[in-house]
Amino acid sequence: MNKLLLTLAAIVAFGFTACAQKKDNQSMEARKTLVAYFSATGTTARAAKALAEVSGGTLHEIVPEKTYTSADLDWHDQQSRSSVEMNDPKSRPALKAPGTDLSAYEVVFIGYPIWWDQAPRVINTFIESHDLKGKTLVPFATSGGSGIGNSVAKLKQSYPDLNWKDGKLLNRADRATLQQWVESLK
Repeated sequence: MNKLLLTLAAIVAFGFTACAQKKDNQSMEARKTLVAYFSATGTTARAAKALAEVSGGTLHEIVPEKTYTSADLDWHDQQSRSSVEMNDPKSRPALKAPGTDLSAYEVVFIGYPIWWDQAPRVINTFIESHDLKGKTLVPFATSGGSGIGNSVAKLKQSYPDLNWKDGKLLNRADRATLQQWVESLK
């Protein structure tokens, strides 16, 4: 009888341990993941879609109220819309729609193209338009020549009360690279 009770106790303890480990190793999908992104030319959109597939996350496009034209994106023109916005740290381009209710999400990937070594100001608008406290924020970016480090540092500096993970530049990242990165975030 004692052996039976000990065996049953061991089985129950093993079951509790397995459940606890499973909870600690939850996938991004189980943790309700959102992949929010802003893309002016489609490059960041492609990276976001691939990331959403790998992470099991819900895709959400951050859409500015006024779409950026080619002239708006001309970084050689100091009077272009993007140049003017990036030269004004207080600039907050309006969003087209308030967006997704983020209350159910635990992990929010935030994607953007790097402009002037930073996230575009519309990303600030998105962050300031939502209650992100208590969520894990994971930046990702695309860029023609800059790394992601400075843009992440600026976001952390601007929003120090939020739970930021290190970001990743996803230029031409393949599925295996994305999978490895997402798994490393657990």
